[in-house]
Amino acid sequence: MTRGGQGLARVAVVVRAGAAPLWWLGVFAAGIGLLPPGLTGRRIGVLTGAALFVLATAAVAYGRRKRYATLAASAARAGKHDILQDRAVTSRNWRRHHRWWLLLAFLAALGSAFAVPAAAGLLLAGCGAGLWLKAAWLGRRERADEELLWVRVDWLRGGAGGPAGNRVKAYRSTGIAAGDAAPGGARRKTPALV
Repeated sequence: MTRGGQGLARVAVVVRAGAAPLWWLGVFAAGIGLLPPGLTGRRIGVLTGAALFVLATAAVAYGRRKRYATLAASAARAGKHDILQDRAVTSRNWRRHHRWWLLLAFLAALGSAFAVPAAAGLLLAGCGAGLWLKAAWLGRRERADEELLWVRVDWLRGGAGGPAGNRVKAYRSTGIAAGDAAPGGARRKTPALV
């Protein structure tokens, strides 16, 4: 980074990075959690898990939207010396920083199956689904505004939280064709025309 340039990561990619691990760990934990009958029985465990899945999906999908919207509305244009981080690098960094939390959540979901089968696994899966919905919401906003939202990489380091955490002071924006991820953080299906 030269002449005041900064490393920038896509906001939607950071949000979406946790969706797949949480979803799959939750699905596996729920499946394995159905094996022991638990204290409550499988039927009550699955019904409780379904309710937790819906609540977690809604809470994660709608949580902090006002903060995201405020940061997006005041986004400054990225400079020509700013370095745009690749989608794969952003996802890998997020997963590396959160790997122990993911492992602990998975083990806790497995352990809780002896009390309430499958419930905690479905809760984890709901968190993953909520992150996908939030990334999709960000993608719709990016398409409507015809600009992609970016956050400084150094504000995401050291377990500082997500792209709307307290350390994040502002977003940067670029044109819709910048970077290697489509609006919403998904992989681009075709190369962008620049």
